[in-house]
Amino acid sequence: MCLLPLTDLRCKLSLFAGMGNSTTCSNHLGIPPAKGPNAVGCSDFMMDHTVKGTFFRLYYPCVASEDAEKPDWIPSKEYFYGLADFMNINRGLSELIFNYLFGSFKIPAAMNAPYKQNGKCPVVVFSHGLGAFRTLYSAICAELASQGFIVAAVEHRDESAAATFFYHGKTEEPEEKEEESLPPKPNPGAPENLLEEWMYYRSLKPGESEFPLRNKQVLQRADECIKALDILIKINSGKKMENVLGTEFDWMTLANSMDLCRIAVMGHSFGGATVIEALCNEVNFKCGIALDAWMFPLDEEIYTRVKQPIFFINSEKFQWAGNIMAMRKLVPPDSSSTQRKMVTIKGTVHQSFPDFTFLTGNWIGKILKLKGEINPQVAIDLCNKASLAFLQRHLGMDKDFNQWDHLIEGKDDNLIPGTNVTELP
Repeated sequence: MCLLPLTDLRCKLSLFAGMGNSTTCSNHLGIPPAKGPNAVGCSDFMMDHTVKGTFFRLYYPCVASEDAEKPDWIPSKEYFYGLADFMNINRGLSELIFNYLFGSFKIPAAMNAPYKQNGKCPVVVFSHGLGAFRTLYSAICAELASQGFIVAAVEHRDESAAATFFYHGKTEEPEEKEEESLPPKPNPGAPENLLEEWMYYRSLKPGESEFPLRNKQVLQRADECIKALDILIKINSGKKMENVLGTEFDWMTLANSMDLCRIAVMGHSFGGATVIEALCNEVNFKCGIALDAWMFPLDEEIYTRVKQPIFFINSEKFQWAGNIMAMRKLVPPDSSSTQRKMVTIKGTVHQSFPDFTFLTGNWIGKILKLKGEINPQVAIDLCNKASLAFLQRHLGMDKDFNQWDHLIEGKDDNLIPGTNVTELP
C-alpha cells in the first residue's frame, strides 16, 4: 500500500547516501521505453485551479520526433519533499539523496507532442498508490499508450499523494486543510493572478483510527477518477476545455479521438481499491485491473455491488490472507468465470509496479524492497501483456493482444494462477 517501505528506511538511506547507484548495471538504469507500434506523448491537464479541481497526466499515441523533449520523472523538488514527509525523514537530506539518485531520469514519452490521428482509442484512467503521484507509473501508462490507448494518470487531492499542487487567486483565502502546509507562493510558471499551493501526504494522527480516513479517501479518489473521465468525454466531444496549466499541447486535436464504448480503470495498491470503488460508481468503466490491491479502505457492502469484470495482478511478497480473502469476495477460488481473474507474478515485491524498480541498482533496490528476485523488466512485461489481453477480452477490441490470453490464466513459468498465499477457510 505504501510507495516505499518505512521500516529502518532512515538507516538504509544513510548507508547508501554517498554511494548512489554504483553497481555493475548502473549504466542500464532507466524507465524502459514502450514496446508498442506508436510513439508516446504526454501532457498535463488541470481543470479548475482549486483543490476541488481535477489534475492528471495524459499519455497518448503521438507523432514521432527524434528531438522531442522528454519530461523529468520527478517534476519538481516539492515531490521530493513529499516523499520525505511520507517516509518521515528530513526534507533537506532527502532532497539531496533523491535528486542524486533519481533527478536525472526522464519519462519515456514526448512532452506535449502532437496527437497522432489514427482511429478511435480506448481509454484507461489510472489511480496511483499511497504516497505516490501522477508520474510514478510511466512504464505502465506509456506502454498502454504505445499500444493505442489514451491514458489519464490522475494525481489525487485526498492527501494520499506524496505531494500535489493547486492554485488560488491572489485575493482568495487559502484552502483550509487538516494538516499544516507551506504558505502559497508566487511561481513564475503559474497562471496569471494565481498562487501555487502544495498539499502533502497526511499521516495518521496519534491514536487515530485508520479505516475512517482511508475509506473517506477511497471515495474521493474514485470520484476524482470519474471526474477525469468526464473531462475526457467533454474533450472528445470537441468542447473547448480550459487547461489551467496552459500547456503547449493542442487539446482540441483530441476531439473524436476516443472510443467511449471502451473505457477501463486501473490502479496500484490504494489505487487498486480505487478501481473497485470506481467500478461500483461509474458504469462507463467496463472493466478494471487492480495491481497488488490494498483492500482495507473498502466498505464491506461494496463487494456485492460491483458487476464489471476485474483482474487482480498481485506480487508474490506483499499479499496476506486477510487481503486475499477480501479479493475472493470478487474472485471466488473455485470460479471458472472469464469475468474475474487473479494471478501472482513470481519473485515480485509491492514496488515491482511503480517505476522505482527500474531506477536503482540490484543491491540498493533489494535493501529498499524496490526490486524482487525477478528481472523488473520481465515482471512489468508480464503485467502489461496480461493487462492488454484482459482489456481486449472485455472491451471487445480488434487487436492481437489475445496472443497473451494464457497469462490471464496464470500459464507462464513466472506466474501463479490465483495466489501463493495460504488462504483462510
